[in-house]
Amino acid sequence: MKTTTTAESSSAPVSAPVPAPAAAAADVPLRVVVLVGSNRQGRFGPVVAEWLLGRVRERDDLVPEVVDVAEIPLPTTLSPSPAATAALAEVTPKLAAADAFVVLTPEYNHSFPAGLKNLIDWHYAEWRAKPVALVSYGGVSGGLRAVEHLRQVFAELHAVTVRDTVSFHGASAAFDERGRPRDPAGPAAAAKVMLDQLVWWAQALREAKRARPYGG
Repeated sequence: MKTTTTAESSSAPVSAPVPAPAAAAADVPLRVVVLVGSNRQGRFGPVVAEWLLGRVRERDDLVPEVVDVAEIPLPTTLSPSPAATAALAEVTPKLAAADAFVVLTPEYNHSFPAGLKNLIDWHYAEWRAKPVALVSYGGVSGGLRAVEHLRQVFAELHAVTVRDTVSFHGASAAFDERGRPRDPAGPAAAAKVMLDQLVWWAQALREAKRARPYGG
């Protein structure tokens, strides 16, 4: 016998359409501050920073904003002053609005530059419960000793540094005259791993802070 299926009739009230859910937190691009950490005259940092920004801008999950230590005239006294107020009015809102950071540092005498430490020390809550990726450049060490010191500093500020880094050893020779790495594949692969980790931590921490305030 052939069975025919017909539409079911019902007198039950028809429910109103369910609105589409709001975009999940993971779908909202993350605001990442790329912090250029050297203010030395003749510095190589802008070359590495331009390459790094190119990697960040390739992604749909990150929206970058640059903060350059050389452009933030913060005094080193860590005391209130008109000069400090003006400088902080420029930089503090950018740090506060960030979901994540990528800090670019050279290595000076086995550590990172004083100007970078000064900018970090002028802030506290802006770093809390946010992830930090670290990119370094230098001579034989590639700036890795500066990176290890920064990990200790950011841990004290309740920030989370991601495990993988990007480092350029013999940096001036690693880039050509157009500011591009002579071996682009290796740095690009390292940057992808690092930024993937940064995004994971930034999304996880953003969702956690929405569920409950960070109490550290």
